[in-house]
Amino acid sequence: MYLPSGDRRLVVTPQLALRVAVLGGVALALFAIAFFRLWYLQVLSGDRYLAEANNNRVRNIKVEAPRGKIVDRNGTVLVDNRTALSAQVIPQRLPADTARRNREIRRLGTVLGIKPAVLQRRIRRESRKLPYSPVTLKTDVGLDTVFYLEENQTAFRGVNVRRVFLRRYPYGELGAHLFGTTGEVTKQQLKEGRYAGVSLGDRVGQSGIEYTYDRYLRGKNGASRVEVDALGRPKGELSVRDPLPGKQLRLSIDLAVQKAGQEALASFGRPGAFVALDPRNGDVIGLGSNPSFDPNVFAKSLTRSEYKRLTSPANGAPLTDRAIQGLYPTGSAFKLITSTAVLESGLITPATVLFDGGSLSVGGLVFKNAGGAAYGALSLVRALQVSSDVFFYQLGLMADQRGGDIIQKWASRLGLGHPTGIDLPGEAAGLIPSPAWRNRLFRKHLTDRPWTPGDNINLAVGQGDLQADPLQLAVAYSTIANGGRVVTPHIGLRVEDETGRVLQEIDPRARRKLNISATTRSAIMSGLRAAANDPGGTSAPVFSDFPITVAGKTGTAQRPGQADQSWYAVMAPYSDPRIVVAMTIERGGFGAEAAAPAARRVLAAYFGIKGKKAVGQAGHAPD
Repeated sequence: MYLPSGDRRLVVTPQLALRVAVLGGVALALFAIAFFRLWYLQVLSGDRYLAEANNNRVRNIKVEAPRGKIVDRNGTVLVDNRTALSAQVIPQRLPADTARRNREIRRLGTVLGIKPAVLQRRIRRESRKLPYSPVTLKTDVGLDTVFYLEENQTAFRGVNVRRVFLRRYPYGELGAHLFGTTGEVTKQQLKEGRYAGVSLGDRVGQSGIEYTYDRYLRGKNGASRVEVDALGRPKGELSVRDPLPGKQLRLSIDLAVQKAGQEALASFGRPGAFVALDPRNGDVIGLGSNPSFDPNVFAKSLTRSEYKRLTSPANGAPLTDRAIQGLYPTGSAFKLITSTAVLESGLITPATVLFDGGSLSVGGLVFKNAGGAAYGALSLVRALQVSSDVFFYQLGLMADQRGGDIIQKWASRLGLGHPTGIDLPGEAAGLIPSPAWRNRLFRKHLTDRPWTPGDNINLAVGQGDLQADPLQLAVAYSTIANGGRVVTPHIGLRVEDETGRVLQEIDPRARRKLNISATTRSAIMSGLRAAANDPGGTSAPVFSDFPITVAGKTGTAQRPGQADQSWYAVMAPYSDPRIVVAMTIERGGFGAEAAAPAARRVLAAYFGIKGKKAVGQAGHAPD
């Protein structure tokens, strides 16, 4: 429409009004969004962002708590700590440029003696576990390296050195399987309740006593709040929360006995193990396995090749604790169990006489005495003294004809075929062969035949499919020694503070009480005393001149493809046993040739016997 030239008012058409309204609405919406966003950031989230801003200038540095000491029953320190220096890097402070970052890592690798590729993998792996936290590159760094890194901080951005506590085992391989090892906690372990309060990067017990009593030994970490500048360099300490050291753990171990046992084993240069047990309460006085290892190597990161060497059968698998994991037939040392079974079941009495003509024929098989000996008419005490296999073969046959599980039931009651409950991880259960076990395997086509009387005949003398370890045998002998209490072996004695004040006693009760008659115990103890002291006794050549009267039984176990395994189990003193020793040496020959002399050295250490009386002479009686 035409307007006069003097009228300059804007004509607002409906279309223009709509556009203005839309643009105004959009502007108002954008303003509202900006307003509410600012209100959210400044009012609702102000405290959080203030804290994050503070965190940019404040670093929380973990102050590691030292683990508690481990001492023997007399207070001798067996395990403690040493301080070391650890080289760390904060990945976020490394150069962002890939080429510069790689150059710095190569320089670091040269200084620390680690391949750059290994450092790269370590940084990536640890950064995924704990983002924004320092990554440990190397533990136990030398002072020369520390000084070099500090003098060249500009060339090694993000690298710092921190003091840490490393576990120290002053006796090296002595007691290694007992003490165990420590290592960084794993993600899987953090899901377990026993690791409440632990974070990735913390070191915890991974095996042995270090694992079992970790909650006492571990302590509680502290923290240091440090103010840093824009480059992350420390400006000053704001606050400190001191760490709480772990508690001290006192063991039942006697260092002198432990040392004697392991030295005796090592002197034969063959794999083996020993257990020294107090039959009155289950205190483990000594427990060792050969070959051993130095647990100090686990204080730092273990390489794959080092771990392979410690687990390789070609090296004797040093990490394997044969005292609680070595499963073997026990040979004639098992005759104590067979004797208890047949006497308590009424199969025979101590006065029952059986004839040993040197062999027993059953089902076309001939079972003979060791060395082809024949002992004639004899009762239980004499059979134990000379270790008549034929006598016990007949008992095995009689037990099989009676029902087939008399010996098996008593073996289980006395501690074989299942874990003893010792406070060490990884204990093996073992095996007591029975008709039900073999027949079940036969039905599943896992063996070539069902149960036969020959299986029970072999079991009666500790042969066949029997699998037991020295600790189980020590528990069985302790049960006869104390009159029927099946003790729970334990190594931990009590938890203490740094001054030795008792915080908690560790006293597991006996697992059960067996009704073993005084007549049964007296007959068995008499037979074992005669075996170790009287002429013709299988271990008399070893113990006849020992200053303390003992009761012991040799064992010579046959293992397919290997030389005979030497066993000896002994209680002392005979009149009131205070110690039981079970000793085995693989490929050691007759029990009197290796295991019995080794056990004598353990007893000598326990009773404080020195000189020639401690060592004596090796025996050569067959068994």
